[in-house]
Amino acid sequence: MNFGTLRNRTFDEIAVGDRESVERMLTAQDIQLYAVLSGDESALPVDPAIAASTRLHSVISHGMWAGALFSGLVGTRLPGPGSRYVAQSLRFLAPIQVGDTLAIAIEVTARDEATRHLRLACRAVNQRGEKVVDGEAEVVAPDERVELARTALPEVRLSVGDGGLQRLLDHVAEWEPIRVAVVHPCDTLSLGGAIDARDAGLIEPVLVAPRARLDAAAREAGIDLSGIEVIDVPHSHAAAERSVALAASGEVEALMKGSLHSDELIAAVVARDGGLRTKRRVSHCFVMQTPAYPRPFIITDAAISIAPGLEDKADIVRNAIDLAHVIGVECPRVAILAAVETVSPAMPATLDAAALCKMADRGQITGGVLDGPLAFDNAVSPAAARVKGIDSPVAGQADVLVVPDLESGNMLAKQLEHMGDASSAGIVLGAKVPIVLTSRADSRESRIASCAIALMLARHYRQSPP
Repeated sequence: MNFGTLRNRTFDEIAVGDRESVERMLTAQDIQLYAVLSGDESALPVDPAIAASTRLHSVISHGMWAGALFSGLVGTRLPGPGSRYVAQSLRFLAPIQVGDTLAIAIEVTARDEATRHLRLACRAVNQRGEKVVDGEAEVVAPDERVELARTALPEVRLSVGDGGLQRLLDHVAEWEPIRVAVVHPCDTLSLGGAIDARDAGLIEPVLVAPRARLDAAAREAGIDLSGIEVIDVPHSHAAAERSVALAASGEVEALMKGSLHSDELIAAVVARDGGLRTKRRVSHCFVMQTPAYPRPFIITDAAISIAPGLEDKADIVRNAIDLAHVIGVECPRVAILAAVETVSPAMPATLDAAALCKMADRGQITGGVLDGPLAFDNAVSPAAARVKGIDSPVAGQADVLVVPDLESGNMLAKQLEHMGDASSAGIVLGAKVPIVLTSRADSRESRIASCAIALMLARHYRQSPP
């Protein structure tokens, strides 16, 4: 691919007053990369499994990131290739925080014919107009023209490592467990998941199931049900109805899917006389973390809304934003995904994306920053966004990925789990209580993480009922 030509300016072509500038936003990934290169662990954000980049106040206050941008301008624009740095003196006047957008400028203030030295004034101003860096640099300008073919910079991926589940459990370790109706846990996986969550201190399970089938599952799994409340019902449909009734009356604060089908449970949740409906449509969110991405993120909806319309998608976005707030993302960046990043009448997903963004502009969707349509690559990859020329506060650093339909979302989430080494938690929002909705193929860690998210949501709902 041809990315154009990089040309320098020789000393004779440069005059006092010549100026170049660039704008860049500091991201959490910039901080992580700086920490890796410098060995400065103090720059790293705290608890990346819980907090989002916009909430982090562990910042690069010394401005070395800004200093690198000044050298980038010298090396590519003024004078450009063939330049040689002699000295740089910078004063760091204010902290630079994640989310700050800096206008970085250099200007020629003096030139020495004998040595081809240039003195450059260096200045960085943030989005509030505050000067954060000031100083000067001295460089030697080339005396010959240099032209280089531009190439795309390699994309750097930082692994966040494992341990996300433990950080999540540490975050909620001091909280009291919540009472959870476990709906029809009549196989070893679902029953074992409920017991694991109990043992982790997250839930106090209330098992709602046919007693004979429950006892058989417990014997097979080697689980002692002594001391656990059991409500005997005749079948899975009755288990769903009884569990919803328990939640509607406030006797439990969350529901957890057992071995019944998801449709059966959700049908009871959204029933008009069930008592759990809100003005929102219910939707599912995966909270995911993968070594290839520098922060946890949400994928929605990958389990409930098969082919959502525009109003459905608006609620899907609202639910995801609410979840992001609860897990610590103050202003989530929401990418509305499609196959392309341009609006096309032939692709309804792109029209919905554009409409959702306009709804956010008009205050119909609040609490986050929306952009779309965005293809998956330019939603999560800064390099892909730059190549496509996408200038957006969301592109390359999305916290929420809103998929066009259930099929695409389900495939995306499972590809990340099974081929991208991602960990996940599944939760349903839009009802009066959180609903832990896991698959039979989900790992023990996923089930425990899902219950931890439900605990966080239930505590939030006590103060702000949905």
